[in-house]
Amino acid sequence: MIDYENLGKLNLPFFDAYKKAFEDTLNSGWYILGDKVKSFENDFSNYCEAKYCVGVANGLDALTLSLKSFNFKEGSEVIVPSNTYIATILSIIHNGLKPVLVEPDINTYNIDPTKIEEKITSKTVAIMVVHLYGKMCNMESINFLAKKNNLKVIEDCAQAHGASLKKIKAGNWGDIGAFSFYPTKNLGAIADGGAITTSIIENADSIRTLRNYGSKIKYHNEIVGFNSRLDEIQAAFLSIKLKRLNEINEHKRFLANIYQNNLKTDYIKPAIDTDYYDVFHIYNIRHPKRDELKEYLLKNEVKTEIHYPITPVKQKAMIGILDKIKTPIADEIHDTTLSLPISFFHTEEDILKVIEIMNKF
Repeated sequence: MIDYENLGKLNLPFFDAYKKAFEDTLNSGWYILGDKVKSFENDFSNYCEAKYCVGVANGLDALTLSLKSFNFKEGSEVIVPSNTYIATILSIIHNGLKPVLVEPDINTYNIDPTKIEEKITSKTVAIMVVHLYGKMCNMESINFLAKKNNLKVIEDCAQAHGASLKKIKAGNWGDIGAFSFYPTKNLGAIADGGAITTSIIENADSIRTLRNYGSKIKYHNEIVGFNSRLDEIQAAFLSIKLKRLNEINEHKRFLANIYQNNLKTDYIKPAIDTDYYDVFHIYNIRHPKRDELKEYLLKNEVKTEIHYPITPVKQKAMIGILDKIKTPIADEIHDTTLSLPISFFHTEEDILKVIEIMNKF
């Protein structure tokens, strides 16, 4: 059986370093917001080429606190892609803001810049982009529109650790970048974790206060805050894996290239552009008989996933919020997309076997 993902195998090369880091952290007696978090924040901000990094508890909190740091007026509108994981939209709702959906480009699956301006109103305050599957959005066009309309730009970088456009990395294009370190990510922890990158000191300071109960000094609470802190153990693990993130990304790009060159043309494969450095958190193809294909692959001992089977507007949680909105392009993507094995532990032989099976479908 070729697994879609296997976190034990994925992290096996890091186990010895993790064990030492765990023991060091345990013996230190300091488990929350200590030197290991500070060290990781410094290393990750340098990696992303942003001035500041603030570690938080998870990716949803990274998005939520990013928005919160701007103090947008309740009821303000935030433009967001219709083709995204629901966390992006939840962060907007949790801030008392209104998500305004924009359809994706059918080729890249990311928000279509040509459709953004028609959705901008006097209530619009920000554009929240999502670098889906490890491919950057068209940030040059998006930043142009944002500047023209005096809007903030928040990047959802949950799937784009190390991705870049014209050598500028994700998390360093907008006003703020929000990252998830969920275990399956290219830079994944051994539990939940997240971080926010920015070069705006006011936002960085605000988020540091927000993540810690609204407190800068212990027992002195200046604002209504949250408990959202990246813990020392996960920070230590992430620092270890960060040193090999480029290697992880290059391996996934190598596997993706094998798919690109050898899968038959029946499959709609990811769009490739040399200006974009894609990191392939997910390698997805599209096919009109997606469900039959998924079942066929499983019968032939290849596990796959669907990212994502249900569009946000069709989720039960969105009844009364987004359910009246039509998103035909997002629907088409969600109905036909299939994610293929592409983990750090997969070998060239694994991918060639998947291709051999798929090309017989």
